[in-house]
Amino acid sequence: MAAPTQNPARRAAAALLEAVLVRHRPLEEALDALPTDGRPHKVREKGEARPGAAVSLRDKAAGHRIAAAVLRRAGSLDAVLEPFIRREPPPVVRNALRIGAAELLLLATPPHAAVASAVDLVPQPFAGLVNAVLRRVAEAGPAALEGLDAERLDTPGWLWTAWHAAYGPAVRSIAAAHRVEAPLDLSLKPGAAAPEGGEALPSGTWRYPAGTRVTELPGFAEGAFWVQDAAAALPARLLDVRPGERVADLCAAPGGKTAQLAAAGAQVTAVERDPKRAARLRENLERLRLPAEVVVADAAQWSPGEGFDAILLDAPCTATGTIRRHPDVPHLKRPKDVPSAAELQRSLLAAAAKLLRPGGRLVLATCSLQAEEGEAHLGAAAALGLALDPVRPEELPGLAEAVAPGGTLRTRPDLWSGRGGMDGFFVARFRAAL
Repeated sequence: MAAPTQNPARRAAAALLEAVLVRHRPLEEALDALPTDGRPHKVREKGEARPGAAVSLRDKAAGHRIAAAVLRRAGSLDAVLEPFIRREPPPVVRNALRIGAAELLLLATPPHAAVASAVDLVPQPFAGLVNAVLRRVAEAGPAALEGLDAERLDTPGWLWTAWHAAYGPAVRSIAAAHRVEAPLDLSLKPGAAAPEGGEALPSGTWRYPAGTRVTELPGFAEGAFWVQDAAAALPARLLDVRPGERVADLCAAPGGKTAQLAAAGAQVTAVERDPKRAARLRENLERLRLPAEVVVADAAQWSPGEGFDAILLDAPCTATGTIRRHPDVPHLKRPKDVPSAAELQRSLLAAAAKLLRPGGRLVLATCSLQAEEGEAHLGAAAALGLALDPVRPEELPGLAEAVAPGGTLRTRPDLWSGRGGMDGFFVARFRAAL
C-alpha cells in the first residue's frame, strides 16, 4: 500500500489556480464548482484524488487557503523561483511550483510535505524539475523573500500606476494591506448579541480573526448577523433611512445593504439583475428574517412607476477595493475594464436619479480604488440635478481621515491597519432638487 498523502488539498489548490490564471474565472466561482463529497476529511492514498474528483470539505477549504496565498504573493513567489528555472514551464508546472513555494515560505508547511506534494501535481517528465527547484527554495527558507520589493512585485503595474496617481505614497501601504488575509466582519440585527471573540469597531461592525467560519458562530442559523466588511456597511449607514420610508437598493445582491435598510424599518425594494444572485439575496433575507421585496430586473431599465424617498446604488465595478478579500481580482481585471465599468455606473446613476422623489436622497457607492469609478462621477451627478450632500466627519467615528474635503468618502485597505484594514470604497451622498 502506498504511503498516505494530503494531496487532495493541493490538487484543489491547483484546480483553483488553473481556473483563475489560465481560464480567467473568479476564484469564488471556481471554488463553488469544485465537487465535494460533503464528508469530513479522510486521508486518501497517493494518486486517489485527481483534479475534478470530489474532495472533502476540509480539503476544499485548505485548497482555497493555499490558492489564495499564491494569488496574493504570485509576483514575489515567481521572483524567488526565477533563478532556478531556465525556461518557462507549462502552466500546470508553474502553478505547482508556486504552490510548493507558498507552502514553504508563507504557510509553514514542513519541507518534505510541501516538496513531495508539489511533485505529485505535475506530469512525470517534470517531477525532477519541481523536486530540484523546491528543494533549493526549502534550503533558503523564508529568507528568500527578504530584500524583495513585495509591494511592487505583487501588484500589476497598471494598478500601481493608477493608485500612485490617486493616492501618492500611500500606494505602498495599500499594496502591503493586500498581502494580509482579511478578518471577518459582521453586521448585527438590532438587539442581537455579538458572538464571543469579536472586537467592536467604531463603525458599529464587529470584527473576528481571519479564518473564522461564520456558519459555526452561535446565532448564524437564527439570523442574528450577516457578513459585511466594515467599509461595505458605511453606504447604507450614510443613507440614514427612517422607518416607513420607501427605499430602493439597486444592484442589491448578496443583500448586506438590503438587510441594513430593512433592519432600520424602511420599506425596501431590492433590485438585482442576475436571477441566481437574486435567489441568493432571498435566501439571505429569509435566514435573517428581514422583509424586503426582491425584483429581478436591470436597474438601468427598471420603471416601478412610483418615486422613492431614498436610493442606495452600490454599482457594479472592477472591485479593486476588495483585493484583500478577493486576491484573484488583480489577475482577472485589465485596464480596459475600468472605463467600461465607469460607463455602466454612469448609466445606473442616471436611471437612479429618475427614480427619486423631489428632495429624495441617493447614495452612490463603488468598491473600487480607481478614481474613474468614484470621484470622476461627481460631475455627472451634478449634470443630473443631484446636489452633493457632504458627509461630515462626526458621522463616522474613527474615520475622519476617510472623509474628503468636499464631503465624499474614500476608504482604503490601509486604513485601520492596526485593526486589520478595510475594503476600499468610494461613497457620495446626494439630494434631488425639490
